[in-house]
Amino acid sequence: MEVGSLPVELWRVILAYLPLPDLGRCCQVCRAWRELILSLDNTRWRQLCLGCSECRHPNWPSQPHQEPASWRDALKQHALSTRTWTQNGPELQSSACLHFFRRRKDRRVWHVGPGCEFETLRGALGVVGPYDRVVVHPGVYEEQAELVLKVPVELVGLGQLGEVALLVCMDQQCPTARLCNLVFMPPWFSTVVYKTSWGHVQLDNCNFEGAQLQIRGPGSCQARFCSFSQGSSAHLLGVVLSLMDSCDFSGSDTASVTVEGPPVSERNWACKHLAALARTFPSCGISGGNSPPRGPLPGSTGGHQPPCSNVKRELVSIEDWQRRNGVDPVCQGTVIDSWSDGDCSEGEEENQDGGGMNTKKTPKLDYKIPCDHHGLSHLLKPQLDGSLPLVSSPDPPSLAPEPLTFQQELDRDPDAQMLAASSLGCFLRRCLFREGKGGVHVSNYGQARLEGNVFRGLNYAVRCIQNSTIVMLRNEVCECRASGIFLRLSAQGLIAENNIHSNGEAGLDIRKGANPIILCNRIHSGLRSGVVVLGNGKGSIRSNQIYNNKEAGVYILFSGNPVVSGNHIFRGQAAGIAINENGRGMITENVIKENQWGGVDIRRGGDPILKNNYICYGYSDGVVVGERGRGLIEGNHVYCNKGCGVWVMSSSLPQLLGNFITHNCMYGLAVFCRKDPENMEGNWPGQEGIVGEAGSGERRGVEGERREGQENLNEEGELFAWENDLDSEDERHSARRSISVALVESNCMSYNGAVGLYVKSSEPLNVFANLVNSNRGTGIAVLQSSQLTRLVTNCILENGRGGVTVEKDCRVELRGNGIYKNGGHGVSFCGNGQILENDVVGNRGYGIQVLGSADIKVMRNRVQPAQGCGVAVLGPVKGVVHDNVLFQGHPSNKKELLLMDAGNENCVLRNNSVLRHSHSCTSAPSWVLENPPPRPLASSPSGLSSQYPSRLGISMTTRISATVESGCHNGSMFCSIL
Repeated sequence: MEVGSLPVELWRVILAYLPLPDLGRCCQVCRAWRELILSLDNTRWRQLCLGCSECRHPNWPSQPHQEPASWRDALKQHALSTRTWTQNGPELQSSACLHFFRRRKDRRVWHVGPGCEFETLRGALGVVGPYDRVVVHPGVYEEQAELVLKVPVELVGLGQLGEVALLVCMDQQCPTARLCNLVFMPPWFSTVVYKTSWGHVQLDNCNFEGAQLQIRGPGSCQARFCSFSQGSSAHLLGVVLSLMDSCDFSGSDTASVTVEGPPVSERNWACKHLAALARTFPSCGISGGNSPPRGPLPGSTGGHQPPCSNVKRELVSIEDWQRRNGVDPVCQGTVIDSWSDGDCSEGEEENQDGGGMNTKKTPKLDYKIPCDHHGLSHLLKPQLDGSLPLVSSPDPPSLAPEPLTFQQELDRDPDAQMLAASSLGCFLRRCLFREGKGGVHVSNYGQARLEGNVFRGLNYAVRCIQNSTIVMLRNEVCECRASGIFLRLSAQGLIAENNIHSNGEAGLDIRKGANPIILCNRIHSGLRSGVVVLGNGKGSIRSNQIYNNKEAGVYILFSGNPVVSGNHIFRGQAAGIAINENGRGMITENVIKENQWGGVDIRRGGDPILKNNYICYGYSDGVVVGERGRGLIEGNHVYCNKGCGVWVMSSSLPQLLGNFITHNCMYGLAVFCRKDPENMEGNWPGQEGIVGEAGSGERRGVEGERREGQENLNEEGELFAWENDLDSEDERHSARRSISVALVESNCMSYNGAVGLYVKSSEPLNVFANLVNSNRGTGIAVLQSSQLTRLVTNCILENGRGGVTVEKDCRVELRGNGIYKNGGHGVSFCGNGQILENDVVGNRGYGIQVLGSADIKVMRNRVQPAQGCGVAVLGPVKGVVHDNVLFQGHPSNKKELLLMDAGNENCVLRNNSVLRHSHSCTSAPSWVLENPPPRPLASSPSGLSSQYPSRLGISMTTRISATVESGCHNGSMFCSIL
């Protein structure tokens, strides 16, 4: 009959009465009939699937409310799985095949129960033949000794699940067996209710209550729709391959599933069938209860992107960001110390408004000396597409990388590809682990693959130790009382596309040489850190979204040394990444944003490589290098943070190379030393408008939080002997002893709300080849420097106030810099040191102002003020001023180009050249800076390397010699110890 002879609706009513075999035959008639049969998915196929007593809802137990993609496919999967246990023996020839089917056709059915052929299960098993079926009628069956299965057999409970209970201990000594619709409870003499050491067992729709399932390799197991409750567990020892699908584990006393030992070399007949069955499983997807934040977040991802679109554009101005986050624009000028560069000296006050920012326009002058082609001018020139470079644009960066998709990560990582395709050990799919002590425990070279499972309300979800390997794909791990996933003792594996959230401790805890690959997970809403790496732990943590954790998104300590790359770490209630207690790591190309404390916090021996990250929109400082912090900080974009861009404690030894530190509300880079008692409770000037009462509360609890965190890092109260696992401190830093001075080189500090570089330190500092431009305050301010601070070959350009300010008693060398067009004095110097070979041109105040009781050398500088004096020596200054070239500024400026107090007898003026405009000659050539051209020069001066120093600092031995002093140090405005 043609399909079109009746309406489709009528066909569906008729076909709803057909049994499963007839539906299959109808599918084979023609394409039209096949499409008609397939259209019954939500009616007849659904009815057949749910009516099967051996098969529960396809998404039981984790998501029984969610319908499968296809009821027909779910029923097909069930049919394939049900026949697995019968596919025994080698490939059969035709004659053997006929014999095989005859054996199946002739198998007998035995009944056990009151009034049946056998009263006891032991009696039935004594007479059954191969592949016979034993139907157990409702009742409780108890055996006083172990039952041995010697021939392949099928045990099926009759009636509803729970009506047939077996108090037995079974030992399978045959190639295959199947148990269906039974409840297993332990007998009086053993907690193990079923065990096999070489055969294959299939468990369908069974319950285990307070009992243990034990499989030893080369034995194998396939368990489907089974419940393990009241402390029940499954132990798999040396298994080559086992499959547990849609099982429910609850109330376990230890681990619900234990996988121990390497897969044995010998395999049983079922392994190839289980491997093929595992490949036919549909892709499992778990949707967690918490979705990532939505909205136009900088650098956040809204889903998988095509490979060519891993960069997200966001046009956000600093004013928009301030309005969005409730920041008063006036806080941009807030400073931490009581000193403010609003205290202008006499010459500067004449040329500035009281508000500190320039509102008067400098007259356009034809006589000014061109200085735009200095050695760092390429950083300020428009790009080929006409857009402004980052350091000269008044808007924050508009580009942030998107995390890669899982497939993109696999394409570039062969090791991850191999793990994703692995098919050894125990497979657990779509299982539910709840309300127990542990979920899955893998140890002693064991292997396990977990896909689409839910772990909820356990002490821990997964523990992988002792050189074991685990693959976790698309699981949900939540509400664990300790950490969600533990990896110890050289464990490894792949953890990808999981939803790990709301755990009491870290989402992932990696220690003692463990080295997993962690890709594309969502790790969020934890009561402590997102990922913790410590005790020589390693790992590759890539393309994850880590957000909304109460402590650091990634916490590295005790010689942890992971690779952290391409992640989005945001909205954390502490630091984005914290490196502490001799932690290390390679941290590259991450987007770290909107965290409450520092974006990256490095303290107490932390020594990472921090490269090419986007650290932005934080409610505190961008990068914090605290007490005894070290590390290479290179090529990062640090912008739009409410605090400082980079905050450095002077007892630390970082190397800051090639970073872009822009558009931060406070200082671009701040270097501090001693704590200020009146500021210890968070009461800094102007703080009320930024964090309110939060600042004092965080700092008061610092030490208590630190001690508590240290204790909680010990697993279940056990005190580990960390000193046995850690490298010697002398060995760790033996190659770096030549580095004894913090280094700031080739950075760009622009458009920050206060001073570009703020130094208040009792230890030496080297500042080489940096671009400091367009900051609202002074370009560089040195307030305290008892040891030498070297400012060499920097460009200090168009800052709102002075170019360089050096306060009393500071030791500073100012050499080879270009100081141009700043809103105040070019150089205001009250300390001791040298001002050598600088170009100071176009500044609104004095060119170089030396005052107080300074002891200084001012030599071979080229100076042209816009309106004030060229070089002014005010007060009892000691030293020499010689071989300088002074160019007159505006012709109407009547101030002396070289000014010194008449009563000063300790300062020597010698061989200075003063060039003035000739009013009689209007065709005189304009002045230019040549021999050399405008500073800073394109190449570094003699004795300084033009390339970044190596991380071990071997090339820096000639320029660094002083030692670092320890002691009591200042704290950042917002950041405190984790």
